[in-house]
Amino acid sequence: METYKSNILRSLFPSVIGRGRGVGLLFLLIVPFLTACNDEWKEEQYEHFISFKAPLNDNGVTAVYVPYTRHDDNGNAIYGSTGLSHYELPVIVSGTTDNDKDLLVKIGHSDTLAQLNFERFGNPAYRADITDLYYKDMSDFATYPSTIQIANGQDVALLKIQFDFTKNGGINMVDKWVLPLEIQRGDGYQPHPRKNYAKAMLRIYPYNDYSGNYSATTLTITNADDPTNATGMETARGYVVNENSIFFYAGNIDETRVDRQNYKVFFQFVPDNEDGTEGHVVLTSDNADKNKFQSTGQTAYRIYEQMDEVQPWLKHRYVIISGIEYNYTDYTSVEGYEMPYTVKGILTLERQLNTQIPNEDQAIQW
Repeated sequence: METYKSNILRSLFPSVIGRGRGVGLLFLLIVPFLTACNDEWKEEQYEHFISFKAPLNDNGVTAVYVPYTRHDDNGNAIYGSTGLSHYELPVIVSGTTDNDKDLLVKIGHSDTLAQLNFERFGNPAYRADITDLYYKDMSDFATYPSTIQIANGQDVALLKIQFDFTKNGGINMVDKWVLPLEIQRGDGYQPHPRKNYAKAMLRIYPYNDYSGNYSATTLTITNADDPTNATGMETARGYVVNENSIFFYAGNIDETRVDRQNYKVFFQFVPDNEDGTEGHVVLTSDNADKNKFQSTGQTAYRIYEQMDEVQPWLKHRYVIISGIEYNYTDYTSVEGYEMPYTVKGILTLERQLNTQIPNEDQAIQW
């Protein structure tokens, strides 16, 4: 009976085996070769470059959700005040084998934001107000160490970025804030040659219990000049103002408009019960003298949670804002012409939380 190894040799060298010559010698020559092939995976296949874990997933930048206030497990502000938070950005040693030395990696500010804005949004030489759509450097609100230690045998370290969203009078989320970082050259390592690996363009979205993308399918927008023709939207985004307030853009205005600053509608959530799951909402505007904002409804909110019926570890948390009714005037779309609108309806926010993950921001499936 032929052995398994003889079958392999016969398939590789049928003419030699068929004549019965040199089988033993050929076998001795081939077996070490086959063994060496099986051990190739033990060798390093790439380079030990240093990179960020910051995939581009939001129009050329990386969306990062950070709690407006970082709390401990008991719900207390861990930095002693609201508006203070942090985010831990992974710094990675690439390759197929473990990092075999101590590394001190230099982290610095990236100067590529201006070029990104130019490529994404256009040249202000042709349209001066296009810069109102540009990403804005948020370095004034963030601090981080200039170096990070990656120990021998360690392939990932976490760069702790700390935020103070209360600086400069409080962060204004009308601006599209981006923190541009890069891995700088240093001794004993190389930044990853791909620029979007060695750089991180973090678009920071601070959030509170009420902010996020709301379903707006039950919200109607009516022009006073045509009251029988109501329109709607799929979603409306609520942006953080502080721990208990957010703002929406009035009507169907969104962040693609250069004049969006003029149409913020603030929603302040005021609890009416002890656990804060029900309450009323106060609607205001900081530009009512021009956009003629007026709240005419009795706006309320309700929060409830339920576990998923199919995935028992998944919790659904809903924020429902009802009784929304307000008027405003669009006075900038058409020069010299005002368009009055009435907005009515309900907004619904759903968050899905993985209860198996203890970290507040990582548990939310954004």
